[in-house]
Amino acid sequence: MKILTTFPSAGEFEKAKQVLEKVALPHVIMKPAPGFSLVGLPALVIEEEDRGKLLGGGQGVFITSGWVDFHQPAQSVPNNTPPEFDEDIFGTVAIMVLQPCTADLTKLRATAHFSGDLSPVFPFMNSLMRDAFYNAHSQTFTFMEGHRMIAVYPRRVAVAKTNDIVDTWRVLEMLRVRFNECWKNRANITPSTELRKCPPALEIYYRLPKINCGECGERMCMAFALRLWSGQVALTQCKPVFGGTHGHLKDALVEICGGLGVQKE
Repeated sequence: MKILTTFPSAGEFEKAKQVLEKVALPHVIMKPAPGFSLVGLPALVIEEEDRGKLLGGGQGVFITSGWVDFHQPAQSVPNNTPPEFDEDIFGTVAIMVLQPCTADLTKLRATAHFSGDLSPVFPFMNSLMRDAFYNAHSQTFTFMEGHRMIAVYPRRVAVAKTNDIVDTWRVLEMLRVRFNECWKNRANITPSTELRKCPPALEIYYRLPKINCGECGERMCMAFALRLWSGQVALTQCKPVFGGTHGHLKDALVEICGGLGVQKE
């Protein structure tokens, strides 16, 4: 079985390349250039059985974003040069965490950090994207792209259920372009801080026990989901999930709440 990783910085990728040369392991390097060169760093693909040889033996130390099963990308990296912006509010992008998605182990979950601050753009994006959900309290801008949830924070983004590393790069490039274009045209957009609660609360509700036990202090799980999304209660108040008979729901619930900017405690 093949596994894949990427790197939080170009320096860590260069360190990994040096180790690869020392141990002479068969490998494949997937490059995000040209189309996704502004949001991604090269990814490394090796056989799972070779990971110990790469990371052990004192050959060198480097940091990865995390190892996942390799999935052959369903799409190619575009050949076009990505657009650049005079006032790039996104800045540099680095995938800091790459993991299997808890809700679907055949998909990936990524957390990327960027050097810019997107919080000034959120009210303008909230006006443009009527199907998005802006929580000014937690400074989170969340929306669905097909089957996947994308949660954008001022300096990072969490993306769930990407198909593969190329799809992850594609989502990051889409965000980079969309937020920069919005910021560029902000003089023609009326900002909005409207909070649209229901769809994110439903995503939380789907992952709750739905037994309406009342142990959280609410009569119904839907009411708890609404209050959780608006930041009025803590996730750990769901006693059946945290220490009760529905502990199997914990990972999926924590993942969705993390993506929505909901605090655990």
